[in-house]
Amino acid sequence: MKVIILTSRHQGTPVIHAKELLNSNDIEIVSVIYNQGVITNKFKFYKKKIKKILKIGIFGTMIGFVMRSWFGKKTISYLDSTSIFELCSINKIPIYNVPSISSKETIKLFKEQKPDLAISLGNGYISSTVFELPKFGMINIHHEELPNYQNASSVIWQLYNKSSFSGYTIHKINKFIDKGDILYQERIKLTFKNKLSETVAFNYAKLIEKSSIGLKILLENYEEYKNNSIKQDKGNSYTTPSILEYFQIKKNHKSLKNHN
Repeated sequence: MKVIILTSRHQGTPVIHAKELLNSNDIEIVSVIYNQGVITNKFKFYKKKIKKILKIGIFGTMIGFVMRSWFGKKTISYLDSTSIFELCSINKIPIYNVPSISSKETIKLFKEQKPDLAISLGNGYISSTVFELPKFGMINIHHEELPNYQNASSVIWQLYNKSSFSGYTIHKINKFIDKGDILYQERIKLTFKNKLSETVAFNYAKLIEKSSIGLKILLENYEEYKNNSIKQDKGNSYTTPSILEYFQIKKNHKSLKNHN
């Protein structure tokens, strides 16, 4: 199977997943396309940001900034720190920079390279002008359980709901975020650390590693999993926690840690 990886991250998930796919004789990474994150519609972008701030409040916004490091540097500390550019150079995989996820440059590369399937790793919304181009469309790896945790950051909302489990879901991409048909799913038991930030980062890293193995299994047996895919029922959608939700997450984390 010939695949393209589309990513907005230069470390972490694209590196771990690409390395695992390189171990397969049945999968060819045609190229990696790296989204540089240029804001193409500033009005729409800032309107969305303001709407979110109004929903979660100023303190919730501040919490969001703090949590970025949990899912960034702290998570990377548990993973291979190689960049996707280094990995592609070492393994002679073509890598291309595009200004935005659904740019005309992205569309051009998809049309030229004609992959069987495209894989989204660490991206935001992707237009149908992109995800409908490959033969089998495009899949996304969501590091949480679907449909119960749509649009949710890993681990934190499971803690909010007093759960000792998390998981990852590989699903087809459609026009709705995290709502495509489920192809592959795995659940894991959380490992609790002393600090909430460490619990989140450690388990997020574990989910990335496990999902890379799941992705390889899926792609090597894609027809079988595609034919047995599951349509999602109505799910639960999440965003950045408010200040009150954050304190509840911390409280639940302490309680769960003491009982695990």
